[in-house]
Amino acid sequence: MTATPMQLCEQVLDVVGGRAEAQVTAQQSRPALTRFANSFIHQNVAESASSVQLKLALPDGRVATASTTRVDGDGLAALVEGALAAAALRPVDPDWPGLAPPAPVPDVDHYDPATEAASPDERARRVRAFIDAGPGLRAAGFCDTDGGTTAFANSAGQRAEGRSTRATIDGIHQTDDSAGSGHATAARLSDLDAGGVGAAAADRARRSSAAADIEPGEYEVVLEPECVATILIFLAFYGFNAKQVLEGQSGIRPGEAQFDPAVSIWDDATAAAALGVPFDADGTPKRRLDLVRSGVSTALAHDRRTARRMGAGAESTGHAVGESDSYGAIPSNLFLGPADPSFGAGTADLVAAVDRGLLVTTFNYCRILDPKTQVVTGLTRNGTFLIEDGQVKGGVKNLRFTQSFIEALGPGNVLGISREARFADSEFGPGLVHCPAVRLGSFRFTGGARG
Repeated sequence: MTATPMQLCEQVLDVVGGRAEAQVTAQQSRPALTRFANSFIHQNVAESASSVQLKLALPDGRVATASTTRVDGDGLAALVEGALAAAALRPVDPDWPGLAPPAPVPDVDHYDPATEAASPDERARRVRAFIDAGPGLRAAGFCDTDGGTTAFANSAGQRAEGRSTRATIDGIHQTDDSAGSGHATAARLSDLDAGGVGAAAADRARRSSAAADIEPGEYEVVLEPECVATILIFLAFYGFNAKQVLEGQSGIRPGEAQFDPAVSIWDDATAAAALGVPFDADGTPKRRLDLVRSGVSTALAHDRRTARRMGAGAESTGHAVGESDSYGAIPSNLFLGPADPSFGAGTADLVAAVDRGLLVTTFNYCRILDPKTQVVTGLTRNGTFLIEDGQVKGGVKNLRFTQSFIEALGPGNVLGISREARFADSEFGPGLVHCPAVRLGSFRFTGGARG
C-alpha cells in the first residue's frame, strides 16, 4: 500500500531522529495536460507523482535542504543522509529562525475529487468548446488539471495537511494577421466556461485584424484582469516581499498612502475563491493579510527567516515558499478590489467612460527595471484596442510600455474598478491572482513591439 503524504513525513522524521531539527513536506498529485494547436489536440500527458522536500538544521546551525521523488524506504534514507552530509559542509546560518511551533491550521478545503480524477475526454470536451467558439479561426492552447494532498511535519511537533485542485483553460484564436487570448482558472473543472473563454478569444482576434500603428505616449487605459494580475504579482514579489525590504530593494513603505484610496489589495488563502492549502512551506498557518487598505500600504509578507531578521515584533505571515531562503516570502493568493464596494462598475462601463485611450488584454515578457520604483517594461499582446468616445474601435499593434506599477495604481490614477473579478493568468502563472479590470488615468507606452 502506498504511504500517505503524512506517513512519508513521519518516516523521514524517524530517519533523522535526534541528529538535527527537521521539517518535511510531502506531496501526492495528479497533474494532467491536454494541448492543442491548429485547432487539433496534439498532446495529452498525465502522471501520478509523489515528492518529499526536507530541510534540516544541525545543532550548530548548519542548514541544508534536499528533495526526492523516491519515496520507498531506501529513497527516504538516502534523502536524509544526503541532507545531513550537505549540512555538515555548509557554514553556520546566522539567520536560521528555528522550526515553526505547533499551531492550528484553518479548516479550508479547495478541493474537488472530480477535478483530480478528470479524464482526457473531459479535458478534450473543454478544448472542443474553446475551438468551436471561433469557427473559421485557428486555435491553440491547453486545458490542464491538477490535484492532490500536501502534508507537513516537523520535529517541533507541528503537523498540517491539506488538499487542493486546480483546472485551467488557456488559449488563443488566430486570423491570418492577429490573435486574441482567453483564460479561466478555477478549483473545479466543471466551473470552467471553456466556450465563453473561446468566444472572448475569438472576438479579440477578429477585432484585432488589420491592426494600426499608434504613436507611443501616455494613454488612459482599461486593463483587463491578465494585465492587473501581472501588476499585482510584480508588486508582491518585488515590493511586499519582506526580504526585498530588508535588502533595500523595495519601494513599499508601510503606513504611507502609496496607492489610490479606491484600491485595496490583500492575500487570503482561506477565502472561498482561493486555491491551494492553508499553510506555507514552513508549516505556518495562512491567514488573510491586508497589504493595501484604502490606498495605504499596511503590511509585508514574511516567512520565519525574514521575521527573525526584521525583529521588532515581526512574525511569519504564512508566505514561505520552497525557495524562500533565496527569494523571500511571496503572496500567492492575491486579491484586488475597491476599498468602497459602491465604487465598482461593469467592465463595459469602464470602457464607456473613456474619451480616448486603450483597452489592453494581456502583458507579455515583463521585466523589472528598478525594484525601488517598481518600473517594469513589457509588451502588450493578443488584443490591444483603441477606445474613442467610449467605444472600442479597431485593433492596435503591440506596444512596449515602461511604467512604474506603484504609480500605475497611485493616488489619483485609478478611475474605475470592475465588479467582475476572476482568476487571471499572470507573468508568474495561473491561479495566483483573483482580480477585476481597472481603468487608469495614465499609462506610459514607450515604443512599438520592436523598441
